[in-house]
Amino acid sequence: MKLTTRSAAATTMVRVSRSGYDAVVVGAGPNGLVGAIRLARAGRKVLLLEAGPIIGGGLRSGELTEPGFVHDVCSTVHALGVASPALRDLALADHGVEWVEPEIQFAHPLDDGRAALLYRDVTRTADAFSPADGRAYTRLVQPLVDAAPQLVETVMSPLSPPRAPIAAARFGRRAIRSAQHLARATFDGDEPRALLAGASAHAIQPLTNPGTAGYGLFLGLLAHASGWPVARGGSQQLANALGAILTELGGEIVTEHRVDDLGELPPTATTLLDITPRQMLRIGGDRITGRYRRALTRYRYGPGVFKVDWALREPIPWTNSDVRRAGTVHLGGPLEEILEAEAAVARGEHPERPYVIVVQPTVMDPRRAPAGAHVAWAYCHVPNGSTVDQTAAIETQLERFAPGFADTVIGRHTMNTAAMEAHNGNYVGGDINGGAGDLRQMFIRPIASLHPWTTSIPGVYLCSASTPPGGGVHGMAGLHAARLALRQHHRA
Repeated sequence: MKLTTRSAAATTMVRVSRSGYDAVVVGAGPNGLVGAIRLARAGRKVLLLEAGPIIGGGLRSGELTEPGFVHDVCSTVHALGVASPALRDLALADHGVEWVEPEIQFAHPLDDGRAALLYRDVTRTADAFSPADGRAYTRLVQPLVDAAPQLVETVMSPLSPPRAPIAAARFGRRAIRSAQHLARATFDGDEPRALLAGASAHAIQPLTNPGTAGYGLFLGLLAHASGWPVARGGSQQLANALGAILTELGGEIVTEHRVDDLGELPPTATTLLDITPRQMLRIGGDRITGRYRRALTRYRYGPGVFKVDWALREPIPWTNSDVRRAGTVHLGGPLEEILEAEAAVARGEHPERPYVIVVQPTVMDPRRAPAGAHVAWAYCHVPNGSTVDQTAAIETQLERFAPGFADTVIGRHTMNTAAMEAHNGNYVGGDINGGAGDLRQMFIRPIASLHPWTTSIPGVYLCSASTPPGGGVHGMAGLHAARLALRQHHRA
């Protein structure tokens, strides 16, 4: 089914005073889309407003470098999306979403040509380590993978009673540690330590912080249990499918409509806002009061990212040829080097050798580029709001592990933190996770409450990555907010 939307520029400004809607959702990122779908499924007439020209938020795709090369502007790998309870029961395949995954979910090369490789199979992954480290890896990971469905439900619904409490407790005992501590206490070799550090550094905070081990463990169990896939043809396919599902349910989508004040919205019983605290304060104005205003004012954003997209004439020439089969590659050398790089970013510095995430979509989806050619992207972490061009630092890291990389580049496109925020207003200062994800803000996000999606304005709910369960393409914040709105409206 073809998704159709209308633009506010081509209609009366949807400062609609008419009352034909039961709910309005602001922001057509994955959380806004999922929240709107849940409300529409409950029989609500939903209006979804998006400031950009197309829906998707972090799911948008386009030709950023050369004609015929399809790049994902932000998110590509959907480990959370394929496992998310919010997306799992939607008919995505009926609307063109095909998940494809690599043989090697992610890799971590080292300087001497070795590389740690994570396969779907736990045993195959562990067998590449020393016998002692292989046994330690299996003891650490296999019980979590065995309980993956229950653990995913628990992590994605952090304020609900845990599914499989014993498995959740086992996970929690390790997840609460720092990645540094868990890696050093569990493994002796560089490869498994680096594998855990590379996955944990998705936390975008120092790996000495409590709770950073949880990021690595959770992303690792997803890689083993359900994979790190991409949507064939680009992440925009997932956004379009969600939009099509919403319109099939009677929802209406209006693009190119920026909301500057809540008073512009049509009167409805329910409003969902897929925005962060900074935008909430701006459009809510003096309607936001008391404890809630203080919480939003104190909300902290984390480091940003600097991203480079490439059109390549051939695959990246990794020294370790196995890395060419991985969808995602974590660069940064051994554990100690990643520890220093992430600590430097937290101090407001730009490390000479940054931790870099590289994604190779055409390993799984060759149709994103002309025959024989490839696309790839990478980003490194930078201080929030940084304007420093990190292209050279990123490409130097690639040359370190893939000599001759520069000769494969046909074209490149870069985005600093300002460009990231201009693309998606929720990426404040380049923060792609909607706020710092340290242990405190993992649960108090944006406010300490059993219902953190509620606001100080009756009938208005926050549903962005600034609410539990946080960043990533999973739609769960939208689902939680919509469910809460439906329950509270029913009681009222």
